[in-house]
Amino acid sequence: MTTTFYRHWRDVPDGTWRWPNFSPAEIACRGTGKLLINEPALDTLQALRDRLGKPLIVRSAYRSPEHNRAVGGATRSKHMDGSAFDIAMSNHDPVAFEAAAREVGFLGFGFYPRSGFMHVDTGPARFWGEPFPARANSFVAEVPPAREVLAESRTLKGGGAAGVATIGAAGVEVAQDVLTETQSAILPLVPYLDTLRWVFIALALGGIAVAIHARVDDWKRGQR
Repeated sequence: MTTTFYRHWRDVPDGTWRWPNFSPAEIACRGTGKLLINEPALDTLQALRDRLGKPLIVRSAYRSPEHNRAVGGATRSKHMDGSAFDIAMSNHDPVAFEAAAREVGFLGFGFYPRSGFMHVDTGPARFWGEPFPARANSFVAEVPPAREVLAESRTLKGGGAAGVATIGAAGVEVAQDVLTETQSAILPLVPYLDTLRWVFIALALGGIAVAIHARVDDWKRGQR
């Protein structure tokens, strides 16, 4: 068995990682950052990813002995030799997933329907846990990242407010000019219209600020 140990996953040399759908951080110990690269096991995991053609969400892979004790893992857990992986079933049908995992060479299976994941390892052959409930669809549809509904978008609301306020300011200015030229009887209202025009301008600037803030916030949350 070919294995390589690193005190931290960041220590993996550039260009040596050869499993394209996974990263050292995904496979490393969640509690310590330590990483044991078990090449045959990772080859099997990559083969499973290739066969299924969709992402595998790795909840747990390598565990350092101290982290394994902290989470109550089995004394001889296969996670400690880097040959076990806990995979979320949120985007997989468990029956199809198990069949594909057996086809590529996984031998050990643990079923955790209440926690929503399946344990797979490279052996010995065994299984435990409760069966997953049957699903109507062979694969669960992947849920796209949440996005704001356009009608409720803060960006559009801010931009809309800015647009309305800008038009209002322009309209007031036109009205002011017309009144000044043609309606001498109500000239006392002109100063008030000037004030109203500045109010609209302030609202426009506020709307622009809201739109910019919303775009920055959405970008930070990955909602571009």
